[in-house]
Amino acid sequence: MDKEFHLYDIVEMKKQHPCGTNRWKIIRMGMDIRIKCEGCEHSVIIPRREFARKMKKVLVSAEEL
Repeated sequence: MDKEFHLYDIVEMKKQHPCGTNRWKIIRMGMDIRIKCEGCEHSVIIPRREFARKMKKVLVSAEEL
């Protein structure tokens, strides 16, 4: 089963970011997904399959914003 996520969703990853926050915003989607840490604004690009495996859950979906 694929987890559902969309552009601009706020997601929680399995591992916390070194800054202490575990809230990430999806800011780009394609073959790779770019996520930005909500705490320190650091952004990371990871392959879609790896992202789907490491994502825990969607905290706030883009439709709610």
